[in-house]
Amino acid sequence: MAKFVTAEEAVSKIPNGATIATSGFVGAIVPEHILKEIQNSFLTKGKPNDVTVVFAAGQGDGKEGGLNHFGEEGLLSCIIGGHYNLSPRVGKLAMENKIEAYNFPQGTISQWFRDIAGRRPGTITKVGLGTFVDPRVEGGRLNEKSPEGRVEVITLDGEEWLWYKPCKLDVALIRGTTADEDGNILMDEEIGTGEALAIAEAVKACGGIVIVQVKKIAQRNTLDPKNVRVPGVVVDYVVQSPIEDHRMTWDYEFNPAFNGDLRVPLNSISPLPLNNRKIIARRCAMELIPDAVVNLGIGMPEGVSAIAAEEGIDSMVLTTEAGTIGGVPAGGSSFGAATNAQAILDQPYQFDFYDGGGIDLAILGLAEADEKGNINVSKFNGRVAGCGGFINITQNAKKLIYCGTFTAGGLKEEVADGKLVISVEGKNKKFLAHVEQVTFSGEYANSIGQPVLYITERAVFKLTPEGLELIEVAPGIDIDKDILAYMDFKPIVKDVKLMDARIFEDKPMGLTV
Repeated sequence: MAKFVTAEEAVSKIPNGATIATSGFVGAIVPEHILKEIQNSFLTKGKPNDVTVVFAAGQGDGKEGGLNHFGEEGLLSCIIGGHYNLSPRVGKLAMENKIEAYNFPQGTISQWFRDIAGRRPGTITKVGLGTFVDPRVEGGRLNEKSPEGRVEVITLDGEEWLWYKPCKLDVALIRGTTADEDGNILMDEEIGTGEALAIAEAVKACGGIVIVQVKKIAQRNTLDPKNVRVPGVVVDYVVQSPIEDHRMTWDYEFNPAFNGDLRVPLNSISPLPLNNRKIIARRCAMELIPDAVVNLGIGMPEGVSAIAAEEGIDSMVLTTEAGTIGGVPAGGSSFGAATNAQAILDQPYQFDFYDGGGIDLAILGLAEADEKGNINVSKFNGRVAGCGGFINITQNAKKLIYCGTFTAGGLKEEVADGKLVISVEGKNKKFLAHVEQVTFSGEYANSIGQPVLYITERAVFKLTPEGLELIEVAPGIDIDKDILAYMDFKPIVKDVKLMDARIFEDKPMGLTV
């Protein structure tokens, strides 16, 4: 039976040198109260120290919260995770070569927890082949201090696979909403279940301890067993948290639309102004197909849902890596949640769906592209952002679109008389001879016959076995002066068409799917 302890008592159970697995997605399902106490205990008592932390999704607020509590030199010795942009204190230690650090695909790590739970030999998948995770490229290593060997290329039945090797996990730090007196855990007021069960079972399979943060305690035998997400038989310690350390997301203490308690009427989305963002979103929306299962990235791709609303397209099903299917995904610090979701899966099963080709169309941001069609979203000027679920999604979606402005840094454009006018060109090129890090491999996409488009406000490219081919330009754009002059390589140019004129008119396009 689980013991109910304070955060201080729970942290005292964590040995020096432990390998700790943590749950969470941005600010959701993060055991913030326990993480705070780990940092406090290290600063005041010097322990625990020299720990390794393993996590799947990005966990942090970009400042001090979440995994940033581990950003103390001496507390952390190694980090293995999916996304670092929200935990800059940890990223700084990695970039300064003060800790061992690895970046692996978010979905693969969540599945890896489940494989360790079943005492299987790690995770074997094609996810990561040809990218910086491939040991023939960088092996997911973020610095020179990090030894090679955590991932290996193997051949099965004549096909190449990546083998993500298992390791012993000593401590699970997970979060739920309610625990009963036997340690059975409900997650009914969270945005989802994440990888909490997989982490707990993995740590128990390794002979470690499972610590759960909750905000409510219930009497024994009062919970509906169908709603228990982590059974008490795998829970060792329960910590009740004050509400300030147990927010549903960083933005909300609790939002009943995020967990399905309340179905809310969705206010009509105002049409986007006719600017470069709308141009890009419209051209992307032209690729939608009936009843498509879609994954939209944060930022520029989010505009596609606004275009769909304006055009009356309601047949696409939006999904998020955190497990939501259907509804309207939240953005910003609530990313991972969805309003009015149809279903919410455990994160490992969501990525099984993704890896199995469940996404019909993925529309993601365009940060850097090169002449081979490679994309970088994970490392810029030596600063690690991390791949998150990007590699799982992009390698397995049936169709893929990267979208963004053609250049960045001060770009100013307008639409006049149905033509795109560039008033101030961006300072930074996005189409480079070589990207800094390969997060998406054009060569791999070609090898599996995956269709890929690169959509900007002035030009559309497609991936071919010979490289990027320019297939469309905006009206008013000169190919030599406005496109080729701002690329570090020359794309294939042979049959270029004008983009659909309706994209540049300030009225609905009349799109149907």
